[in-house]
Amino acid sequence: MRVTPKMANGHGICHGGMIFALADSAFAFASNSRGGTVVAAGATVDFMSPAAVGEELEASATERHVQGRSGIYDVTVRESTSRRLVAEFRGRSRRLPGADRSIRESH
Repeated sequence: MRVTPKMANGHGICHGGMIFALADSAFAFASNSRGGTVVAAGATVDFMSPAAVGEELEASATERHVQGRSGIYDVTVRESTSRRLVAEFRGRSRRLPGADRSIRESH
């Protein structure tokens, strides 16, 4: 994700909500990679360093644990050139029972 001026907060750095959205998207891809319909049950983020306008951020998600319908995923957000750590995100997932069938049938 390239940080644009529209993504900056009042301090001229990337708004935390934008960084959270990037991490949350990586979490969604990772948690849904096994198939089925998986949604977020909760998430936390720790901001480690600011991201400036013009920098490019990348997120990498890792599945930590899945048991039954629940899962835990960690996402690291880094500045792509320097590899500077920008944020650490932890997401908790929940697989929805029967949702896949009803979504397919409604479309």
